[in-house]
Amino acid sequence: MPAHDGTRPHASTETLAVLLAHPAGHSLSPRMHDAAFSALGMRGRYEAWDVPPQDLPEALERVRAQAGLLGANVSVPHKLAVVEFLDALADDARTIGAVNTVVRREGGLFGHNTDVSGLAAALGELARPPEPGRAVVLGAGGAARAAVAVLLRFGCSVLVHNRGVRRAEALVEAASGAGDVRVVSAGELDSAVAEADWLVNTTPIGMQGGPAGSPLPAGVLPERGTVVDLIYRPRLTPLLAAAQAAGLPTQDGLPMLLHQGAASFALWTGRDAPVAVMREALESALDEGRAR
Repeated sequence: MPAHDGTRPHASTETLAVLLAHPAGHSLSPRMHDAAFSALGMRGRYEAWDVPPQDLPEALERVRAQAGLLGANVSVPHKLAVVEFLDALADDARTIGAVNTVVRREGGLFGHNTDVSGLAAALGELARPPEPGRAVVLGAGGAARAAVAVLLRFGCSVLVHNRGVRRAEALVEAASGAGDVRVVSAGELDSAVAEADWLVNTTPIGMQGGPAGSPLPAGVLPERGTVVDLIYRPRLTPLLAAAQAAGLPTQDGLPMLLHQGAASFALWTGRDAPVAVMREALESALDEGRAR
């Protein structure tokens, strides 16, 4: 597959962007992107398409063929599988082997990974600036690949834990040329987490809340490190609640959702995303959900 040079499409009459995910109904991306289109005076809209894995090729053909469609975001469970159906990949997507943004131009589909820049920008919002150290990443999907890439760029040594060991091994193999990264077994996980300067949860465990909704056993936390959970609904997951109770710095998934979305918007439209407007739309949607 040829490399993609990242050239932005020209903003024109294209007015639609979509999310390809399964499930898709929980996503706040439509609120964020519709607010961005409105703020810039663009006649655009964003739709969430629920696409089971077996329907992904058909959905991508619809993206390819539909007039007025700028492109797509790609979320769970498609970030790895989508790669084989695209015409070219930008450098970040090619390096980590995962795509979360597809740009449609002249019938071609070009894959990008704005999760990488999105997470880097999100971590940049923390009071403690990102710095080298020891990191543990929970999960081995597309978001985990982006997290590993970002942490390696910060100069961290990274341990990856996933219930499916083969998937974790595949991630480590893909990232091994970029720095010190290896798989951590279940038996080593407690001590690895205790010593971590960074703990990043990329799994969906915690999305439903409740005392059993943590990806780690009770009491297993870093002694001094920062805990990041990429789940944004609920914003306070069981993992983050435990970390906050222990006095640890934390970050929920909203900043990454915001910044990866802003980068996607810029790729589709060729215009700077109105980040403040997008953040306000996300926070408003989450506030409405809590009020129900």
